Amino acid sequence: MTCIDVRDLSKEYGARRAVDHVTFSVRPGLVTGFLGPNGAGKSTTMRLILGLDRPTSGTATVGGRAYAELHEPLRQVGALLDAQAAHGSRTGRDHLRALAASNRIPVRRVDAVLEETGLTAVARRRVKSYSLGMRQRLGIAAALLGDPGVVILDEPSNGLDPEGIVWIRALLRRLAAKGRTVLVSSHLMNETAAFADHLVVLGRGRLLADTPLQDFIHARVRPGVRVRTTDGTPLAGLLARHGYDAASDDTGQWTVRNARVEDIGRLMADAGVPVLELAAEEATLEQAYLDLTSAEAEFTAQPQEA
Repeated sequence: MTCIDVRDLSKEYGARRAVDHVTFSVRPGLVTGFLGPNGAGKSTTMRLILGLDRPTSGTATVGGRAYAELHEPLRQVGALLDAQAAHGSRTGRDHLRALAASNRIPVRRVDAVLEETGLTAVARRRVKSYSLGMRQRLGIAAALLGDPGVVILDEPSNGLDPEGIVWIRALLRRLAAKGRTVLVSSHLMNETAAFADHLVVLGRGRLLADTPLQDFIHARVRPGVRVRTTDGTPLAGLLARHGYDAASDDTGQWTVRNARVEDIGRLMADAGVPVLELAAEEATLEQAYLDLTSAEAEFTAQPQEA
């Protein structure tokens, strides 16, 4: 089994420590979401894993070896860090053919990944004519070219249209189902929640979380119940008597925290309180992420007075 192992990894640029003694593993058969605010150290960590930077201390290995020690690395690790990396004067197909030749990858893989990423029709167009989404697909095609056991993608949904976002989500799940090791950096919380099994979260270069997705959410945000009724006064009294923490908004909608739909529904039915709406409010990854990282963002905008 091929794992990504990061051990006590640090990277300093002058007086600034971009990565601060970080330790985590990315295991096969799972999609691991790599999260953190801008400046958290995610891109630097990915560059260290891929041997594009040298660590100040610690190690980052793939299958127990540093990336620089891998023979024909595209067969073992596929990565997308910069969708603009392809030379604009080459065609998409020629870009992939050059990568294939450098790693002794059969040319038939070029056509296979062009088809898999939906680029067959534009394969003979020059890359400089590609849209951002097309360049993103080409970068993903390059990452898949060697049929690697490890795939590392930085913001793969960037520039993709809705169909492309659904496609990348299915691709990530399919890679994990085949036993691949998949690490994906993203700022899109809803998308990460749709594809990730596990999360690694950084903040200001430090490891904040390394945990299954659902455990991460449930540890930080409790689900609630959304309720509407014809008269909020009896509902308020009923909830207070049973010790529930509840609040209403200007529309008359009540939110009952740390509660289950079946419990609130049973109370209201027994008390004869009319129900206009009764629905679960599930905890979200975005809520849990913001709860964890609110004090870790390097760049924050301040609200302006009207």
